[in-house]
Amino acid sequence: MLRASRSVTANIAEGFGRHHHQENIQFCRQARGSLVEMRDHLNVATDEMFGSASEVAPLFVQLEASLQSLNGYIAYLKRFAAIKRISN
Repeated sequence: MLRASRSVTANIAEGFGRHHHQENIQFCRQARGSLVEMRDHLNVATDEMFGSASEVAPLFVQLEASLQSLNGYIAYLKRFAAIKRISN
């Protein structure tokens, strides 16, 4: 879970540093994959009783909020890239 969580922020940062919308989108998609991986790890942790459902529930809420934010950012980048293509 630690590696997946670090991968999320590292991919977002690397994509932002590329200064090209398509590359940024690709790195954000990789970050989204790491978020989904974290969701799976949380499911396994709950199944294996490493934490109760009530203890893990707030993490699921935060994870889903992060996914929504990241999906919104990806949509923004797609719109911006489309506008830029049209104006060129």
